[in-house]
Parts: sequence; C-alpha cells; structure tokens
Amino acid sequence: MVPSGLLPGACQTSLISLLLVCCLLPPGAQGQQFPLRVEPQDPVVPAGGSLLVNCTTNCPHAELLTLETSLIKKPVGNGMGWTAFQLSGVTGDSQVLCSGYCNGSQVTGSSSITVYGVPERVELAPLPEWQPVGENFTLRCRVEGGAPRTNLTVVLLRGEEELSRQPAVGEPAEVTAMVRAGRDDHGASFSCRTELDLRPRGLGLFLNSSAPRQLQTFALTMPLLDVSPLLEVETSWSVDCILTGLFPASEAQVQVALGDQMLNATVESHGDNLTATATATASAEQEGTRQIVCNVTLGGDSRETRKNVTIYSFLGPILNLSEPTAPEGTTVTVTCAAGAQVQVTLDGISSAGPGQLAQLQLNATEEDDRRSFFCNATLRVDGGIFHRNRSVQLRVLYGPKIDRTKCPQSVTWQEKTTHVLQCQARGNPDPQLQCLKEGSTVKVPVGTPFFVKLKHNGTYSCRANSSLGEYSLTVVMNVQDRNPIAVSIGMGVLVILGLVMIFAALAYVFGMKKRSDSYHVNQGSTWLPLTSKQPNEEVGEEPS
Repeated sequence: MVPSGLLPGACQTSLISLLLVCCLLPPGAQGQQFPLRVEPQDPVVPAGGSLLVNCTTNCPHAELLTLETSLIKKPVGNGMGWTAFQLSGVTGDSQVLCSGYCNGSQVTGSSSITVYGVPERVELAPLPEWQPVGENFTLRCRVEGGAPRTNLTVVLLRGEEELSRQPAVGEPAEVTAMVRAGRDDHGASFSCRTELDLRPRGLGLFLNSSAPRQLQTFALTMPLLDVSPLLEVETSWSVDCILTGLFPASEAQVQVALGDQMLNATVESHGDNLTATATATASAEQEGTRQIVCNVTLGGDSRETRKNVTIYSFLGPILNLSEPTAPEGTTVTVTCAAGAQVQVTLDGISSAGPGQLAQLQLNATEEDDRRSFFCNATLRVDGGIFHRNRSVQLRVLYGPKIDRTKCPQSVTWQEKTTHVLQCQARGNPDPQLQCLKEGSTVKVPVGTPFFVKLKHNGTYSCRANSSLGEYSLTVVMNVQDRNPIAVSIGMGVLVILGLVMIFAALAYVFGMKKRSDSYHVNQGSTWLPLTSKQPNEEVGEEPS
C-alpha cells in the first residue's frame, strides 16, 4: 500500500512507509465501510500547549490503530476500536494521521492542528515631535508574531476613536494610515491594537495594544512688525511684534532684535493672538539703515519678519546769547546752530543752508528786557520732516523809572475813608518804591489800602531806588475835613432861624391874649382895675 500524501514536517520512517503503502493500495481496497476518525477534528491550541488525540473507528475487528505525527506523542490508553495519544510541545500548525486495519483493509483519518497566539510585539512608530495643523502625518504600526494570521486584525486608534482597521499581512506585519492633524489633536494619544478573533472557533477575542504616543500640533503664522521707519539716536522707541492665529500661543518663543542687538521683549497673549513689545535705544554708531527683526519659534519651526529702519541723529538747535544779562545799551549777539543736515531759523531769519549758523545782533534797551528769542530746527530724513524748537530770554539791566500814567500827580480824598495810592515803578533789578511827605516822616503805603487821615494832607515825594539809581515823582494829596466852615455857618444859620421862629410864636400867643374880653385881676392889688373898651365907644368915656 502507498500513503495518500506526505505530512508537512514528517520525520519518522514508519510514517513515510505507511503513507506509501496507503498510496499504493488499489482503489477498491481502500473502500472503507468503517472510517477511522480523528478526534478532535481540526483543533485550535495555544502555542506550546498539549492536545489529547483519539483515533477511533466502529470497525468490530480493528487492528494496529496508531497515530503518525511529527509532534511528541505519548499513548495514554486504548480499547475496542480506539487508541488515545497525548501530544505536547505544539508550537506550529501541523497535521496528524490516524491509521489502522479493518477486515484486512487499511483505514486512515487526518486532522489539522492550528496553533494560535497573540502577537509578541505591537509597536506604534514614533510620531512627529510637532505636527503642523492642516498637514497629513502617517501612523505606522509594526506587529511581530500572532497566529493564525487569517484571524488577526490591526486597528489604529486616536484615543478610543478607530481610525483604520486592516488585516495583518506578512511577518512582521506593517499597517499604516494617513491622518490630517487638527488643533483638537494637540495632546491627543494615538495607539495600535491587535485583535485575534477566535470566536468562530469556539474561543474568545484576544487583544494586544501598543504603548500610546502623544501628538503635539501647532499653527505658526508670519509675524507683523509695528515700528516707526525713522528712529532717533539716543531716544527710546517701542517695537511691537504681532502674531494672530498662533497655536498654541503659550508655547511660542519670540525674539526681537535691532541688527545684531537683542532686545528685551515683554510678551502678552490673548487666545491665539500674541504681542511682543520691546524698547530700543540706538547709539550713534548705529546711525544709518538698520533692520528690526522679529523671529517666532514654535514646534521646531520658525517664522521671521524683517523691516528696514533709518536711524538718524538730530543735534540741536543750540541757542546762545553773547550776554544773557546785559546792561542797557550793550550790543548782544544771538546765535542758533544745529547738526550738519539741519536747517535753522532764528526769529524768522533762516541760515544760509543745512548745518549753517543763524544769528542776529541788537543794542539792548529797556524794551528788550525779558524778550524771548526763538529758534526752529528742521531735519529732512527719508521723506520725513522733523522740527525742534528752542527759546531763550534776554534780561536787560536798567535803572528805576516811574511811569506818570501809573502814578497820579494829585489826588483828593475825604478824611476817614479808605483808599489806595496806585503808583508803580519798573526797572531791572526791581526797584523799591516808597512815598514820603515832604518835610515830614509821614509815609503812605503804595499799592495797598490805607485809612486816610487829615495828617496825610500834603505833598509827597515818591522815590524808586535800585542798585542802578533813583527816580522820583511828586504827588499832591488833598485830604478834606468832613466838617468844614461852610457847614458850621449853615448850622449856625439854622439855629438862629429856629430861635426866631420860637420868639415869633411866643409873641403871637401873647398878642392874642391882650385882645380877649375879660381879665382876671388880683384882689389885693393897689392898681386900678382895667376896663375893656368897645370899639364904638369914645375914648375917655367912663364905663357904666
């Protein structure tokens, strides 16, 4: 008999001989009324495990039942129509063959043993350290081992979200997926998971996962520089570097520089917007065209913006007086100067050209005291026009003077009233002014209220004194008494008139009493009684 085929990995001579015999049997001799069965049929066992295999038949006269396999086998029992073997060290897929004789005819049965195991290694390839938002990156998972491969699936995950599911093909198996990075992916965890699904074979679902990897995403935009195009030497000015749509703004690093000089910048962020503000001071050595640079670094990437600025020097104007304090009648020279590119104008008089001196001369008079001179400097730089002004005041020394319009020649005031003697003196230095009564020590205050008395009546000499001399004016002060003679005379006339009126009234009353019809006469008088006289009676007629 010739065996029907070779088992993979068979190494024993007896098995080969048996198979050759089975294959050489005539077809009619192989007709099996009682087949030989292998139990369990097509089992699935874990790698390195063991298996109990039973060769059994219903043939009443079965003989020489045996098991042919490349695995380590150990007989564990037999009986009427059966023989059992314990297989150990199952490390790979294999086939086993049960053979024997029934009524002189050879009978056989086979079974496939499938070995299963979870992958030995599941690893997600490293992710980019920083991934730009909106760009694709590749998730790559490598799987080593795992069987049976037909039941092995590789799943790529973002957190618990399934991104891709693919069969494991090849050894090692490599599974990839393209993912577009978004802002939501910043800080997200990605992993790879294998699923060995043996539920159709009566077993469970076996999972194995890689270590998670975290992704960092970023969005970097071009910075905007806000700085004046013209900067003056030795003055401080602000430089703003502005970024919008930056993510994550808190991770960005900003550097601001003037040429090779790094500037200290204060960074403020509001959401996805960032502003870096620096203060710069240029030196005279940097005069000319320079560059302001703003560099932003985020996620291993950087953006840089440069802007040209012109650094200029604006010297002056320098305004000088030959004598800041000059005596009256002195010649004073006023000059104004500035830098080489600066045009100056002194009190409306322009210099001959940029960098030239402007000047004027004057003979100092009293009217020039406290006079201000103005100088305007103009600089033109790269289309920009700059102005700067200076002023200086001249002091002229002159003797004291009293203006008659500000000091009256005479005044007339009533006694016991309050008045102010308005008198002013001028001069440089400021003079002292006082008014003294001639021939007396009486002094009246000047410019302040005082109570006028009769003693203030008279002629006063108002003198202004300073270190440069004296100036005086005469002021006549007429103080009128509140009760003059005319008033006294008037009062006397009124008194006399009053007395006259009183006497006239008394005379009238007395005359009226003399004309009355009867009089009362004292009884004890030695005088003759008076008699009344009627108007029609003759004079001398006796009364009846």
